[in-house]
Amino acid sequence: MKDIKILGTGCPKCRQLAENAAAAADQLGLSCEIEKVTDINRIMQYGVMMTPGLVVDGTVKSSGKVPGVEELKRMFEQA
Repeated sequence: MKDIKILGTGCPKCRQLAENAAAAADQLGLSCEIEKVTDINRIMQYGVMMTPGLVVDGTVKSSGKVPGVEELKRMFEQA
């Protein structure tokens, strides 16, 4: 089971990343848990200075942008 975290304060880009991640996981048939991390101190623990951030299985995969569904699918497959 993949552990996916969306790092951000709830801005529109953060919500879009969460939607894209859910769609990518669904299309791949992944068993995963998507957690939204909004606490700024927890976000900073990952070294992310620009949100939204994406963490897959403990590794930061993206920050400061909203990857599309196809790009996210590639990230999930590589993790």
